[in-house]
Amino acid sequence: MTAAPAEMRDPHRNTVLAMLLVVYIFNFIDRQILSILAAPIQADLGLDDGEMGLLGGLAFALLYSTMAVPLAALADRTSRSWVIAVSLAAWSGFTALCGVAQNFWHIFLARLGVGIGEAGGVAPSYALIGDYFPSERRATALSIYSLGIPIGSGLGVLMGGYIAATVDWRTAFFAVGLCGLVIVPIFKVLVRDKAKPKVAADNPEQLPEMPSLRETAGVLARKKSFWFLSFGAAMSSMLGYGIAFWLPSLLIRSFGFELVEASQFFGALLLIGGVVGVMGGGLIADRLGSRDRAFYAWLPGLAFFLGAPLFAAGISSTDAKLAFLLFLVPQALAYVWLGPVLSAVQHLVVPAARSTASALFLLINNLIGLGGGIYALGALSDILLPFYGDEALRYSMLYGLSLYAVAALLMGLAGPSLRKDWVAE
Repeated sequence: MTAAPAEMRDPHRNTVLAMLLVVYIFNFIDRQILSILAAPIQADLGLDDGEMGLLGGLAFALLYSTMAVPLAALADRTSRSWVIAVSLAAWSGFTALCGVAQNFWHIFLARLGVGIGEAGGVAPSYALIGDYFPSERRATALSIYSLGIPIGSGLGVLMGGYIAATVDWRTAFFAVGLCGLVIVPIFKVLVRDKAKPKVAADNPEQLPEMPSLRETAGVLARKKSFWFLSFGAAMSSMLGYGIAFWLPSLLIRSFGFELVEASQFFGALLLIGGVVGVMGGGLIADRLGSRDRAFYAWLPGLAFFLGAPLFAAGISSTDAKLAFLLFLVPQALAYVWLGPVLSAVQHLVVPAARSTASALFLLINNLIGLGGGIYALGALSDILLPFYGDEALRYSMLYGLSLYAVAALLMGLAGPSLRKDWVAE
């Protein structure tokens, strides 16, 4: 293997990665805070589980998923760092607006705005990491970036629960939204775009130096690995986002937790399990993937296969301390896929098309996973209510675990395709 070119060893890349991580943390604080605030919001505004599921899932995912594609294409053709900075300002502002909502539709519209803002943050960030880090370190770098998911989710749950319990849920939205706005100018000063690296001459399918959205989509559509990875991740995300949103409510209803207790329980799960899973997935994938690229898909598939029965044990438990231990391992396994799969998607196209490819992957993953999973578990809970009463949400989660079996199968099928679809640089 040849040494990485000088520009790939840029010492500034760690600063860029750190700032991207900070922005991603705010991304998930703003996204996840609604889950811990669900109980007081429902009590204040009189919303049922189905309506809350729409606010947590479809209201956010609808434009988050679809707008990500044109914004990523814009980032590829203009400035990735500027698109991220403007997006951070937008989603932070709309998060603050959630605090003035007086009914379902007020929050729904504000969450649409949060989704539009966050649509421009993730895919260009993946691409910037791809520009700054060489192939053999990319899954690890993307895993470090993906720490924003458990850290941001955990902080959102902890901060939201504490502020809501000591002041009110509206103040929680104001606080996290305004904090995000403070980060915008700091990010723009420290993060700059980088010249896109050249692609190896022996790649089987070349794109123009500045490919269009249609050209990038055409290349991905012909690669089986893209479809297996995208739908495999989407199936896992339906369950992952669903459990992440509804677990605080389960703790309150079935375990008798107070709001702050639920936030501490779930926040600790996210921070401990999430950090271990995200970093472990990236480090192991880079090691195994250097021998066989199929492991970038097979490792997540194994994690889903092992995680399903462990989640079932935690959900079925009636003891809070035992439930924490039972949830901890599958919570880590739920995050293993991030580094490997995101790195693999980066390698399905030439460097100039990375933002667009990532956005097309996220379109499928988030529209199905985020948009469908939270609503599906909430709606199923409403359907099961006459049969299980206060335990309906518990059984809704148990039925949802079948999604992990589908995800594991699709990741298994993606492995062999990655070997021939991989684009070297």
